[in-house]
Amino acid sequence: MNKLALALCAFCIGNLPLHAENAAKAAPATSAKPDETAKHPFLDEGLLPQWSKLTPEQAQIDIPIALKLSRQRLEALCSVTEPTYENTFGALEKVSEPLDRAWDRLQTLDSVRDNPKQREVITQLMPDIIRFGNSIAYNEKLWSVLKKAEQCEWMKNLSPTQKRFVTETMDSFRDNGADLPPDKKARLASINEELSTLSKQFSENVLDSTNAWELVIKDKKELAGMPESWMETAQAAAAAKGHGDAKNPQWLVTLQYPSYGPIMKYADNAALREKVWRADNTVGQAPYDNAPIIAKILALRDEKARLLGFKNYADLTTVRRMAGSGAKALSFIENMHDKVKPKFLEEQKTLRQFKAKQTGKPVAKLDPWDRSYYAEKLRKEQYDFDAEALRPYYSAENVFKGMFDIYSKLYNISITERPTSYIEPGSGKTAPQGTVEVWNDDVRFFDIKDNATGELLGSFYMDWYPRATKRGGAWMSPFSHGLPAMNGQPRIPHIGSINGNITPPAGDQPALLNHLDVETVFHEFGHLLHLMLSDVDVKALAGTSVAWDFVELPSQINENWTWEREPIDIFARHYKTGEKLPDDLYKKMIAARNFMSASMAMAQCGVAKFDLELHMNYDKYKGRGIDEIDSEVLADYRPDYSEQGPSLMRSLTHVFSGGYSAGYYSYKWAEALEADAFSRFLKEGVLNPKVGADFRRTILSKGDSKPAAELYRDFMGRDPNPDALLIKTGILPAPADDKK
Repeated sequence: MNKLALALCAFCIGNLPLHAENAAKAAPATSAKPDETAKHPFLDEGLLPQWSKLTPEQAQIDIPIALKLSRQRLEALCSVTEPTYENTFGALEKVSEPLDRAWDRLQTLDSVRDNPKQREVITQLMPDIIRFGNSIAYNEKLWSVLKKAEQCEWMKNLSPTQKRFVTETMDSFRDNGADLPPDKKARLASINEELSTLSKQFSENVLDSTNAWELVIKDKKELAGMPESWMETAQAAAAAKGHGDAKNPQWLVTLQYPSYGPIMKYADNAALREKVWRADNTVGQAPYDNAPIIAKILALRDEKARLLGFKNYADLTTVRRMAGSGAKALSFIENMHDKVKPKFLEEQKTLRQFKAKQTGKPVAKLDPWDRSYYAEKLRKEQYDFDAEALRPYYSAENVFKGMFDIYSKLYNISITERPTSYIEPGSGKTAPQGTVEVWNDDVRFFDIKDNATGELLGSFYMDWYPRATKRGGAWMSPFSHGLPAMNGQPRIPHIGSINGNITPPAGDQPALLNHLDVETVFHEFGHLLHLMLSDVDVKALAGTSVAWDFVELPSQINENWTWEREPIDIFARHYKTGEKLPDDLYKKMIAARNFMSASMAMAQCGVAKFDLELHMNYDKYKGRGIDEIDSEVLADYRPDYSEQGPSLMRSLTHVFSGGYSAGYYSYKWAEALEADAFSRFLKEGVLNPKVGADFRRTILSKGDSKPAAELYRDFMGRDPNPDALLIKTGILPAPADDKK
């Protein structure tokens, strides 16, 4: 439901975000006046903010005004006596638009430009934001107006999309307790406020504990085995913090993945690998201990689910997703586990034997800091493939340009960069005319147009490199959903951003990516295309506002283009010579593609299993430590290491401060869908514009205007093959008629 109202009060259980669409007759929209907008940049209705003016001090002024404007809209909606679609459900989309706009901008800065004052302001404002969300979800007058509207004769004349919006809205209200007595609604409101505060604390603990550790290495010998690209980046990072110089270089290791990940994979120094592994295990530990926060969040989520009449929080989360229930989601994961397990055990045995062969010593159990290191050596031996050999062909600039070219041809669009400017926050300066203001020098900006109509479909910011003030991981943020041209009005473009922490440039050398970086870029661009190509006339159902276990299909299917020869020839060019990726290197890469695939699948299944167990069986685990529960639940899912680190849940923001609570299974669910859906591209051509047009028409443009299962059948003409993913990854054999 409403991004700031029902989505917050439902606390990430897959509700539909509501946005503005039509002006209400009896509930006129209340907006900031033009002169007020100039004084209050968080309220600026323009699509592209002046980021330098969005200071914490300004947020303290503007967001209370946005709250006031949204409350006025809500009061007007609650006073409707003669319901129409426009003054009820249409107006509901518009209720929190001022607050959505202001709060989204502050939340964006919280992700990409963290600072102590901003944190303080967000913490101060959060209770009022949550209370406003609760005032929609549990508003008796509003609920009476909507129920009255639902019974009106005009409901029969609505478009199919409008009817679906009404149905989804009413179901979401009911699922979130609209029919509960006042005392239970009050308790739910209190739970939502506390959950929001705890989730923010969890996320901040992860960021702070990640930034709390760093290691400066002065002796190059300690870094034997490290790729030259990593050495250059680490040296530049050290120099930027005053450690060493060109004559006496030093190297900085941090817990940001582009820094520590390669250490675990390439460093010959076992003591260094162990040190970094143990450092990584401090994330979410004292003095930034997330275990007590996890316990409180689980207790509150369980209480909330029971108040709403659900057996457990997983059932609440999945009720309107493709899985339909926690039990079905868990069955999906456990069934995959059973199919993966034989090959997983075989891979682990092979890795232990390989280390024993390399060291000349028996290996009963593998040290956890040795897994990636010996796996990489084994891959090199089996396939004569060094993943670092790909980097010169994966310059970030070539990857970006090539990716844009691929999807421009597939979906008949054009992508054009616009000049940008960064203005120091609070400086009072303005961006030069003809430029788009951005929040950091690294950020770029692009327009996407439809080639058939010439319309501007949307625009997006692109922010790919790590910073200490930026959260980890990669993500797509939908800033605003647009609308197709209708009722004599021109199209309103979508606005979004793609963000990540991929390998950055080092000195004069451009950013040279590894294959995982490339997959990440394609993945997030898939999410972005789901937003940009949306063509739904109800904003609440547009773009990525789909069932959570369907939302990863457009992103994960994009990763396939990073493995096919035709698209690789478009984006993989040597950064110095322009040479295409050599055939022998490509063949080695493909041969090694499914290396340790069962181990990777088992790791994801383990996270999904643990997530569901915690949210389905709270009574069984309450009062016990998260690390102890982890060891028990995942005994059959993890490698038999010499020692186990603390639970991943201590740092997993997806589950405790993101949208994946009782929903991590959706990664594997959607991956199974994409493996099957991409089979059509493989059969008809991975760059076939006809198949691309069909995927755009049936999936990317539809948002949640139809149930996810129907959208999938519209594209494939059938239900998905549940074993497609395991066949693709070589865990199960392909049927005889599918083998080439």
